[in-house]
Amino acid sequence: MHKLVVLYSEPDDPDHFRDYYVTHHIPLVKDWPGPLAWRYSFDVAAVSPGSATKGETPYFAIFEADFADADAMAAARASAHGQRLAADFAHYATGGAVVVHYPIQDGTG
Repeated sequence: MHKLVVLYSEPDDPDHFRDYYVTHHIPLVKDWPGPLAWRYSFDVAAVSPGSATKGETPYFAIFEADFADADAMAAARASAHGQRLAADFAHYATGGAVVVHYPIQDGTG
């Protein structure tokens, strides 16, 4: 399993980000061939180490997608649809984002 995570910074217009993301970007994600599962949230919070106290976070929103492996993720991102998703970023993510990906290590056994 391989995970792609997008950590969005605070945009210039949070209301526009939320509206555009839900009404335009997520429908593109729904049609994206490749991910096994995906999810997003606008309720990003931080927890201070060693405390249950909520801290400030540098992120406004988060997106995660699961892929079978790194090759499947690379193919999905390089596809015409993946390129369309990447180009759509400019329409809502005025605060920028950090994109990370990594293999998942099973911690259940």
